[in-house]
Amino acid sequence: MKSFASILFLAFGLFVVACKSDSSSEARDEAREALESNAASTSPAGEATPVTTPSTPAIPAGPTTSIQWMEDEFDFGTVSEGEVVTHVFKFKNTGSEPLIVTDARSTCGCTVPKKPTDPVAPGETGEISVEFNSRGKSGTQSKPITVTANTNPAQTKVTLKGEVVKKEG
Repeated sequence: MKSFASILFLAFGLFVVACKSDSSSEARDEAREALESNAASTSPAGEATPVTTPSTPAIPAGPTTSIQWMEDEFDFGTVSEGEVVTHVFKFKNTGSEPLIVTDARSTCGCTVPKKPTDPVAPGETGEISVEFNSRGKSGTQSKPITVTANTNPAQTKVTLKGEVVKKEG
């Protein structure tokens, strides 16, 4: 009997080949089905083994609304290395449904966004507070913050930028 790993490897290989080829979408669908059919396989110990596939943010399930940023970029100017910069990005729910921010993240651990915990009613404003720690940084900085909400598109970006100068001494 083939191991789960070898079956998964084979199915993934078929999936990649089918996706790279210019052949019909039927081949891609067959490869995808082969990969997904192994999702319910069991490990050698008899335990269910979940299979995860990379996902991209889709349009959220349920009602969507609209978001309008008061500013989508903030330039904090020049700071000395080690300083902490805090900025609040404000937004307005311009749609007709409550706006629910499900995630706010940056590409770097030095930049930490905080999202609202409660839904923002239509016509109301909300905010994403962002803290940038310049410790160990120098030069021009540009930190995008990706906000995921029940909007279309599901993700929008705001950016914190500025210049960090090395401390002397």
